[in-house]
Amino acid sequence: MSGGIDNTVLENAAEEALQLAKLQGASSAEVGVSHSTGLSVTVRQGDVETLEHNNDKGLAVTVYFGHKKASASTSDLRMDAISDAVKAACGIALHTQEDDCSGLADAELMATEFPDLSLYHPWDIDAEQAIKIASECEQAGFAVDAQITNSEGATLSSHQGGRVYANSHGFVGSTISTRHSLSCTLIADDDSGMQRDYWYDIARDAADLASANYIGQRAAKNTLRRLNARTMTTGKYPVIFAAEIAPSLFGQLIAAIRGGALYRKSSFLLDHLGKQIFPDFIHIHEQPYLLKSIGSASFDGEGVATKKRDIVREGVLQGYVLDSYSARKLNMTTTANSGGVHNLTVDSGELDLNALLKQMGTGILVTETMGMGVNIVTGDYSQGAAGFWVENGEIQYPVDEFTIASNLREMFMGIQAVGSDVDKRGNTRTGSVWIDRMTIAG
Repeated sequence: MSGGIDNTVLENAAEEALQLAKLQGASSAEVGVSHSTGLSVTVRQGDVETLEHNNDKGLAVTVYFGHKKASASTSDLRMDAISDAVKAACGIALHTQEDDCSGLADAELMATEFPDLSLYHPWDIDAEQAIKIASECEQAGFAVDAQITNSEGATLSSHQGGRVYANSHGFVGSTISTRHSLSCTLIADDDSGMQRDYWYDIARDAADLASANYIGQRAAKNTLRRLNARTMTTGKYPVIFAAEIAPSLFGQLIAAIRGGALYRKSSFLLDHLGKQIFPDFIHIHEQPYLLKSIGSASFDGEGVATKKRDIVREGVLQGYVLDSYSARKLNMTTTANSGGVHNLTVDSGELDLNALLKQMGTGILVTETMGMGVNIVTGDYSQGAAGFWVENGEIQYPVDEFTIASNLREMFMGIQAVGSDVDKRGNTRTGSVWIDRMTIAG
């Protein structure tokens, strides 16, 4: 995939939209313009199953007439199309209700420094090369063991994109970034039935991706170890969430302290600012300036400067996750989280996964959760799961078709340790998480 991203065209389109909004009588406006290109290839059982190229452009404009707000978008960046989108937004705004909390983020909060976060590493790869790498990955998985009998495919994708956000405060923020990934999902078969599992890697720089051989082999080993799974006996047991799924736990925390849930009074953590919600060794914080990281950004979706900040320190909730609208609803200040958190980091302890298993002694290692059984209003948690039964600190056999249940309040306070096996592939960076006990239904 050749050809770079140039944001000059996007900046010009954003400026044009802002000028048009002003001419239409808008008191303020904001514009997001993006351009992304990419290649994605899936190889299954040695054959090319899908080959996709994308080249997408878009512009979204939001106009304000006082506290009246409306938005419109277009995928055409020609001036006529931009003009039509702005006119449409202005026309809609005249019919919307006033909302005192709507409007741009405050001008004094706009980012003024834009450090190079090393997010842009284009990969000069064509379809033929991508097919070759995906094929190598899948074949590496098949070669591990004859019990690997089928595949859901190996997928390589490489994308690059530019984005410009501008508003009538005079702010213009421009970013370019890349994201490359390689994944493999395999199926194993024996007398007990079939099992599937996978592995993947994702990186800003293709040079940082794990090798095709490693990903295929890891996918195969993950799949093979799930064969001969047994069912669970119902009871209460300690549980360790493996590092690759532990981010979902902290995703529930973010959902519960997000501004929208708070001002609607639909969170079990309502009015918990300054209160203990985790054991005192838990430190959760944002690190928006990590080089090459998936969640890095110098400004949020409203142009507000990001900053390092504690969300939980010594187990105590230090701050919410707010954009400017929800902040005004709560009589607070935005936390630069329009669009989400930035590299949410859970500090780890000194024990790796094997050491955590030994300390736990008897319990369950959960490696997969399924379903949508989390209620942010009450904190009730119930998920389908699969994983491994642990006894004497060692994995004994795979288990599946069971449910893990508790309440997030108890789960958060029941954390015994966070492992040193930190998964850095996503926007949440955490090791395995050991929780003192959950109800298991076989």
